Amino acid sequence: MLFKDVLVDEELKRQLVALADENRISHAQLFLGRNGSHSFALALAFAQYICCTDRHDGDSCGQCHSCKMFEKLQYPDLHLIFPNCTFAEVDKDPDSEKLAGHFREFVFENHFHLDYNEWVKHLKSERKQVVINIRDTANILMQNSIRSYENGYKIYILWMADKIQLAAANKLLKTLEEPESQSLFILIAESSDQMLPTILSRTQLVKIPPLSEAMIRQQLVEREGVTEQEAADLAAVSDGSYVRALNLLHDSAEMHHLLTNYNIIMKSIAAYLQNPKDLARINYLQVQDVLAELGQAGREMQKRFLNYMLRMFRNSLLLNTGNNSLVRATSEEWKVLDEFRMLFTLKDSSQLLQECSDALYHLERNANVNILFTDFYFKLLKAFSQR
Repeated sequence: MLFKDVLVDEELKRQLVALADENRISHAQLFLGRNGSHSFALALAFAQYICCTDRHDGDSCGQCHSCKMFEKLQYPDLHLIFPNCTFAEVDKDPDSEKLAGHFREFVFENHFHLDYNEWVKHLKSERKQVVINIRDTANILMQNSIRSYENGYKIYILWMADKIQLAAANKLLKTLEEPESQSLFILIAESSDQMLPTILSRTQLVKIPPLSEAMIRQQLVEREGVTEQEAADLAAVSDGSYVRALNLLHDSAEMHHLLTNYNIIMKSIAAYLQNPKDLARINYLQVQDVLAELGQAGREMQKRFLNYMLRMFRNSLLLNTGNNSLVRATSEEWKVLDEFRMLFTLKDSSQLLQECSDALYHLERNANVNILFTDFYFKLLKAFSQR
């Protein structure tokens, strides 16, 4: 992976190049970027640049033995660690080494734009906990205790390091603090909130900004051949993630389905606020169908629904307070947002956003999903009614 092929801020690339050129490379770095960002590609480009034997003009040569091995993700001193679980061919004691071939395949299929939810789908493991486990960190300790094959850096890229189990994280602490000579750890994460403070204190933070709407729109038009309007719609709701934009492009049915379910719930709430006794218009049976469907869906789909509700609520609040320029929505979503805009006020905003966040919190902790979503609906009714 060359720096020129990575979709991130150019100034950030120059800073990483300078660190390598001036031999000021911190042995442990935390690349913090949103889901679907090009942070994994950036980490690979940085690692490749460090190991390249003929780097020039601020980039790897792409032609030396080292670069050719990196191109195939088969450089012997490059170790990829990522969330994993049991799989069709690994039904016991999974770790990153056993799933390395599948992960490389996933990376190439997605052109280095990695998304955790897509990886979970790839593993067909939406009902399992997909994590970096203690076997992964045991492998890191073993590999770090032996000499490098190429007599250079041993590089460990931990993708989704915020998914590391507590026991595994604790096992890694001493190595992060006192690694063997010429060891480089690049931890890639979406959020530092779920990581141990002791790990954060041992790493140098590299913040990866989200892509601009203009860049995503341009990439969609040039690479995917979509129309300017479609590209603008997708870029507006991608939240700075090119992966999310691609997913929405290739699975527009899911986005439409999420909007349909949101519309059903909001119509029911609006009818209740107008007349709590008009059961026909409230149409709770249709709401129950939506909630039952969610109960049968996989965990990642359930989280996507709650995050969608959270985004639409934020958009509605922005719209109703006159901050239209900050609204991130497709043309189809704008129509729904406009229909319910008067239901939202600043008074109930914090409660609505909190209910979404609480539901996500309990979902992550294996709450009964049928009870959770039914409770979520009635808490929304209560929040909207308290005005």
